[in-house]
Order: sequence, then structure tokens, then C-alpha cells
Amino acid sequence: MGWMTDETGLEKCAANHVPLTPLSHLQRAATVFADHTALVYAADRLTYRQLHARVSQLASALTQLGIGSGDVVATILPNIPAQVEAHFGIPACGAVLNTINTRLDVDTVNYIFAHGEAKAVLVDPQFLEMAKAACAGLQTPPILIEVADTNAGFAASGRHQTYDALIATGDLAFNWVMPQDEWESLALNYTSGTTGRPKGVVYHHRGAYLMTMGTIITWRMVLHPTFMQIVPLFHCNGWNHAWMMPLIGGTLVCCRDITADAIYTAIAEEKVTHFGGAPIVLNMIVNAPETERRAFDHVVEVFTAGAPPAPATLSKIEALGFNVTQVYGLTETYGHVTECLWRDAWDDHAADAKAAIKARQGVPFPMMEDITVMDSAMHQVPTDAETQGEIMIRGNSVMKGYYKNPEATKEAFAGGYFHSGDLAVQHEDSYIQIADRAKDIIISGGENISSVEVEGVLMAHDDVMLAAVVAKPDEKWGEVPCAFVELKSGATADEAALIAFARQTLAGFKAPKKVVFQELPKTSTGKIQKFELRKQAKDMS
Repeated sequence: MGWMTDETGLEKCAANHVPLTPLSHLQRAATVFADHTALVYAADRLTYRQLHARVSQLASALTQLGIGSGDVVATILPNIPAQVEAHFGIPACGAVLNTINTRLDVDTVNYIFAHGEAKAVLVDPQFLEMAKAACAGLQTPPILIEVADTNAGFAASGRHQTYDALIATGDLAFNWVMPQDEWESLALNYTSGTTGRPKGVVYHHRGAYLMTMGTIITWRMVLHPTFMQIVPLFHCNGWNHAWMMPLIGGTLVCCRDITADAIYTAIAEEKVTHFGGAPIVLNMIVNAPETERRAFDHVVEVFTAGAPPAPATLSKIEALGFNVTQVYGLTETYGHVTECLWRDAWDDHAADAKAAIKARQGVPFPMMEDITVMDSAMHQVPTDAETQGEIMIRGNSVMKGYYKNPEATKEAFAGGYFHSGDLAVQHEDSYIQIADRAKDIIISGGENISSVEVEGVLMAHDDVMLAAVVAKPDEKWGEVPCAFVELKSGATADEAALIAFARQTLAGFKAPKKVVFQELPKTSTGKIQKFELRKQAKDMS
């Protein structure tokens, strides 16, 4: 199909076929945008020429350590320049990048070291002791390289080679090891592992390259944006944004500590135009005290993902000068693969109606083939905004599979789609809207209750900062909704008031039967750890 009768001499060759890789973006930027600012961290600045040089030195230095093609090099770093450099420098020597969550426990990091067979680890001094402890019991522990961060007050211990010393040994003229096949492995990312051991998700060069292209289209980007890296670079490689910025000569502003003050300051002083973050980041911005806010005179484009944002939050933040687009994805899809693409027909809707639309997960990114909602037999569900099914994903930015786990890979790809595990409905216009994770659905007296729906109602209360709803065992109904709530400073709402508020909107069986006031447990990306709350709710019964 698609071949002419005589294709003699039309084969692929070096002149007309080059494997796709995001590494090529930085190689081009080093010439095209040589003197444009590539990285900003506190008072530090790097141009694209300088960034390319440091990446070349890093790749060269790693090679001198004996690291070669297919070897895994890990990082345990916050969002600092070295983490960005590692995204290019590690694959530029042919190795595979493994960014590790800085908030993981020692046992889990030990497992990742062993499972991924890391040869070296770039580690921030803040996490050095954890990394050292995680090396215990390993037959061949990785080489530890300390990445000091004097801007944040984290000096090297002096017990290991430093990152700067390593860089200094590298050759500026090092010839990057570019992939011969775009299916070669680029990165190894581990799932959160809330139940059982985390799974190693393998990314290929092609998927990351196309993700950068698709994101630019979806985010309506032009040359030289200023992007603030809020999403941890160890989470789906920061949704691939570090790989994307050289493509358009953008400036990446590193953000180590995610606070409202840091966000407002960067927007005001560095003129940040784009950032991504979980709904908790939006809440932080909306509820920041006046002392932490800074005035700015431009619209800031925001991608939010990680959990469905409450319509009330979306409505409030847009009044502050932020244009929010809801996106959706998973570790297995390199991050975001759907967008709530805005339509002109919605411009005249009331604010509440606009916010409700923006809370949808939407339609596929340009580099994806098909993302839809199917039932258990893999049939398309009716597009009636009511019938639930599982989000199914097919496209170029889907993982290669789970590392050393062919059975899990086969199961995830059954029927020619990646099975997300997320329950959703589909609207008449094809827009997807998450109902819940399958494990987060509450079944009360045979009725399915979406925790997302209940959370959205509670978040509309003026006193509520954050809300999470889980199932609480019940003798009569089997399960009932239990709400865990963080109140705003000075708020006075009590359990009875919030239950009554919920009943104004929800059917009686959907309203929470118990409300617990406490700080909610969160991941490093701001996701609420519902598995911890489910444990608490179970203990109440």
C-alpha cells in the first residue's frame, strides 16, 4: 500500500532520512539561537551556545567514566540547570536518562537503582544521604556525583566527585552519539508505585521529538517564549518541555521551590509567558496573600494536569491574568496527550459555564492517532456525556513498554490501545471528561459515585482550599463518600456546613457522610495521595 510500481533508487539514505530525536533541537539552537538566553536560575544565565558546550562536556565526561550506549544514568535532582543539562547530556553519550523522584523512600530508590541498573547518579546534596542509603546491598552500586546548589544553600559534602569537576574533564568538541534508530531508548521513568513496586516506563526518541512538536501547536507558541519549569523534571521529564524549548529558542526558568511568591516573582521579573502545573499550583496562586503577589501586564498561558481541576478554581485564576488549558496524560504517554481545545462558540458563555468546559480533558494532541472512551469489550461508548468507559490511547507518544515486564506491557496494550485505567465520559463533540480513576469510584448501595464530582462541589465553597473524597466502608451501604478537606486560613466552616452545602447540588447519596479537616498528603507534583486517605477512611470504620 502506497508503493509505486517502480521504487528503484528511492530507498532511505543519509540524505533523506534521519532518526527523530529531541537532541537535534539543541544542536540547531546552538547555532540559530546561539546568544539567546536558554536557562535562568536565580542570578545565573546560560545562552544556547553555553548550554550546548556544557552538554557536550557532560556527555564526554560520562563516556570517560565508562558509560556507553544503553547504560542507565540516574538523577536525583530538583529543577535546577544540571537537571536540564542531564536531559541532553546523558542521551548525547548514548546512555538512557532515569530521573528519580526526590521524595521517594530509600527502599524504593534502592529498587529503582537495582532494576534500572544505574551506572551513575547525579544527586543534589539535599538528597545525598538518601541516595547513599539506597546503594546499600547493591552488587555494583552506581557512582555518586554531587551537584551542589549554592543558590539554595546546598554545598557539596566533599566525599564524592562534584558535577562541576566532572564537567571540567569533558571535551567541548565531543561528537554526540545520536540515535541510529528513533526507537532507541531515551529515558526510563518509574510510575508512582502506590500499590506494589513501581514499573519502569521506557521512552523512545521518536515519541519525545513528536511530543515537543505537538506541544508547540497545542500551546500556540511562537519564537522565544519564557517558560517556567514548575512540573518536576523527574515527572514525565517535566512533560518534555526542557527538550522542547531549544526548538523555538525559548528561555527556561528553573524553579526549585514551588511557592506562590516564586511564581509571581518570576512572572513579574522574568516575564514568564508559560508554565505547567497541577491544580494545587493553581490553588496556591489563587489563594496567595497580597504580600506574595506581584503585578504583571501580560497573559500567562498555563497547562494544568494531574487531576481534574475544580471549575471554581479555574474561574478564579483566569480573573488574575492566567489562561488555563486543561491537558491530560500519564507517565506511559510522555505526559499530556489530550487538550481542552477552546472553541470560539464558547466565548459568550457565562463564566461558570466556561469553567465547566475548561475542566474537560478534551481531544487528542496533534501527534496522537486516537484517544477515545471504550467499554470493557473495547467498543466505543455513546457520546452522551453520561456513559462511562475507560480512556484508550493510541499514538506516537505512547511508551515502548514496561522495562523487564513483558506481561504488564502486553496487558497494557491489549487490543491495539494503551489502557489508561481512567474512567471517563465523552461529550457529543467528542471531548473526553474524566469521571474517576477506576480505583477511586465509590460504590454506595449499588450506585456509582464519582469522587471528582463531589470534590468539584466542595471546592466551590468559599472556605475550602483543597478537597479529596474517598470511599469509607459502611455496614449498610457498603461504601459512602468521606471528604478530607483543607480549609483556608481563618475559615470557619464545619462538617455540618460542608455536608449541607454539598447537598444543595448533589443527590443525597453522593454527598459526603463524613468530613475530616486536615492537611492532605501530596506527591512531589502536587497530586493528592488518595491511597493514604483511603487507609485513614478504612481505619474510621
